[in-house]
Amino acid sequence: MESVPVRCPACRRDHAYSPPAYPCPCGAPTAPPLLPGARVVPITQRTWKDDWVTVRCPACGRRDQWPQPELCCPCGTVLRIPVRPVTAPDDRPGPAGPSHIPLPRTAPAPRPAFRAVAIHGAGDALATAARYLRWLGYQDVAQSPKPSPARIDLRATGIVARVDTVTRPTALRDVECLWLHALSASVTGVFFSLSGYAPDASARAEGLGMPLFVTDPAGTPQPVNSPADELLSTGA
Repeated sequence: MESVPVRCPACRRDHAYSPPAYPCPCGAPTAPPLLPGARVVPITQRTWKDDWVTVRCPACGRRDQWPQPELCCPCGTVLRIPVRPVTAPDDRPGPAGPSHIPLPRTAPAPRPAFRAVAIHGAGDALATAARYLRWLGYQDVAQSPKPSPARIDLRATGIVARVDTVTRPTALRDVECLWLHALSASVTGVFFSLSGYAPDASARAEGLGMPLFVTDPAGTPQPVNSPADELLSTGA
């Protein structure tokens, strides 16, 4: 992994920094390409937009959003490490990536019709999402034993899910938090919502390949984007 020398502008301490690598959906370890010689910037105010950078996978060419590299100096200053833009002239071109993470295109066995149960509260919504994932083929679905910062509600082999039961549309930040957690665990994230999704949340989920479902009051999750359509078609 490439490293760059970094000097903290606050205490003048020198560091050698290497960015963390995360697995691309194709399986290749991918890290943001650093920009040697660029000035590091202390982080004094955070914005959600500045916490993400676009990175191209060196193996498959897929472009995706990754956490902005940061270094915490022992003096307490947090530094943002500059990243080479993927559109830079010296950046290696890559093939166009898919618009979302492709799920295995196997021919699943025919499934019986999903049995809906009316939703009367948050517990019903969680139970419905768990039954729906089992219906899709994730037989080892289990509820998370305790709350987590990413609010993961359900887990199974190769998948994590969150069930949003609030009365407002699910926000962009909620979608991105689940995606980042799923990415770090090398699994697929699936979102269930009772109130739908904000437009920017839906757009981001489509680009990230995250299946989104809306559960109607009758208790049937409905796919609302193409990754969800594909998951419904292929199953686990």
